[in-house]
Amino acid sequence: MPLTIEEHRELGHEMKAAAQRLRALCGLVEGVYGPANRAAFSFKKAMVAIEHLEQDLATQAMQDLPGYPSNDIYL
Repeated sequence: MPLTIEEHRELGHEMKAAAQRLRALCGLVEGVYGPANRAAFSFKKAMVAIEHLEQDLATQAMQDLPGYPSNDIYL
């Protein structure tokens, strides 16, 4: 059974908050250790993975909620 509109909205809200927090932490680690640091590099990879996940969730929402502007939920 697909997620409801409310479930997608809640998940989208949580994903946006997680991505925002990850960006802040990445900036902190990069600012302290520099962009060539292994931990900073891993943070960047994690941010890319979150972006891909948000895109995949937006695609899933389009399938679950035909006709609804689902990109607004995750992107």
